[in-house]
This record gives sequence, C-alpha cells and structure tokens, in this order.
Amino acid sequence: MDRVKITDTVSFSRIVYGMWRLDEDDTSPAHIRAKIDACLEQGITTIDQANIYGGYTAEGYLGGALKEDPSLRDKIELVSKCDIVAPVGRFEDARVKHYDTSAAHIASQIDQSLADMGTDYLDLLLIHRPDPLMDHHETGRALDDAVKSGKVRAVGVSNFKPWDFTLLQSAMETPLATNQIELSLSAHSAFTNGDVAFAQERGLPLMAWSPLGGGSLVGKKSAGDLSATLDRVAEANGTDTAAVAIAWLLAHPSGILPVMGTNKIARIKAFSDAFKVGMDRQTWYELYTAALGHEVA
Repeated sequence: MDRVKITDTVSFSRIVYGMWRLDEDDTSPAHIRAKIDACLEQGITTIDQANIYGGYTAEGYLGGALKEDPSLRDKIELVSKCDIVAPVGRFEDARVKHYDTSAAHIASQIDQSLADMGTDYLDLLLIHRPDPLMDHHETGRALDDAVKSGKVRAVGVSNFKPWDFTLLQSAMETPLATNQIELSLSAHSAFTNGDVAFAQERGLPLMAWSPLGGGSLVGKKSAGDLSATLDRVAEANGTDTAAVAIAWLLAHPSGILPVMGTNKIARIKAFSDAFKVGMDRQTWYELYTAALGHEVA
C-alpha cells in the first residue's frame, strides 16, 4: 500500500483504520488484535484514536491488545486527539460539554493516552475541535513542548477551518502536519469552500473522517442517482460501493487519507479493494454530479 509522508520523519499508510466505535463490539484483546492483523495484511499500519472515543474507554481497549504483544507497537502508527471534555467517564463531574486547549489539559491527556495504550509516544496528536476560547500562544507552546519531549512525533488538528489553522500555526515552531475533516461523497463541500484548496496549496495531507458518509454510501442505503451511479461503477470494477466511494477520495491530487471505521473484520479486509477501482476524470465527475444532484455549471 502507498504511504504518505506526514512529516520528514513520520509516514502513514494511505488508508487509516479508525477506532471510533471500538467499544460497540467485542473489546477483548484477541478480537482487537484480529482487526489490526486484518489491516496489517493489506499494509494498513495507521490506527486512528481519540481520548473521547467510547466515553474515554477506546484507547484502553486498544492498549489491552498492545500490552499482550508489545512488538505490535513497532508495526503501527498511533494517532490520537484531545480537547473535548464531555461529562462522562473521567470527566463525569464536568457541568457542560466543552473544549479545553489549555497547556495543562493537553499535557495531562497526552500522558493519559500514553498510559491507556501502553506506549511511550504517539505518532500524531490532533487537537480534536476548534476551541473558541483557545489561547493560541499557550496551545502552540503546549504542542511544541509535546514534540520536544518525545511524547509526540507530530502534531496537527481536526475539524479546523483555514483561519483556525493559521491562527494556531502562527504561534508554533513545529509545523502542523495535517487536518482531519469530514469528507465524502455525501459531505463534499470541502472541495469548494476552500478547505481542500488550503491544504493542497501547502502540501498538507488531509485525513478524511466518515469517508462512507456514516454508512450511507454502503450498499443500497444511499438514495437516488448517487446510489445508482455507485452501483454501476462498482459492478464495472468488480467491487462494492464502499470501494468506489473510497477510490473517489483517493483519486484527488491533494492526497487524502480516508479514515475507515468499521467493526466488521470482513469489511476491514476489503479496504484495499478501493485500489482496484478505475477512477478516470469523467468517472470522478459522474459520481460528483450524482452527489451534487445536478450537473456542474
């Protein structure tokens, strides 16, 4: 599988496995290991986590698998995120769900993530959501310090608009490595609102969460012309609609990394089918036109 340089020293597999719903399935170390093995068999080495996933439990479940076989850590890259404080689990005393980009919070959550997953470092830490109360100088220093400490190899953001990105970057020594945004055939505004162009101009690899539209692009769940077009392209390529939807993202010249989230091992094993799909310019636009619901101007 192709790899993408995130920084001079960190590279990711082109497809990323996301563990957002890890707590909704069998959480035994053996079952989680089976999911990781299904990824590794295809060259998928990058695992996406966040401290809030599973109500702050998902990182610990992954840690159970890593602790059973410490050698597994050297075969994967770990991504995590912080700054969302929800009144559950470790933050059950919070009065309101909020964001915290203070230095103390970032440092404490890095240490907690490392402890939960049983590792000495993260390959990438993302600020999960833009914080309207962010002191960019404080947050920037905290991220720089995390890299200097060796606890984090690279840092980035998630769900940031270009102005949020440049504000934070202006106070940092370390280049922000990526922005993880919602991007799919059912959430495609980033292609025209400047989000993709901003990243592409800077050679910034984007990570795409929910690349299958929360499951709406799988099988017959999507409606109308888009469903029919996905079916037609899938049949022509001997794949399923999920592979076509991911191939559509992979074809973009900005180098998008889809973050795939499923608990079904059979579907994990099929992730690389996306590379079997022929995606020329007109096929890309056929899908885009169907997603828009009208032809381009």
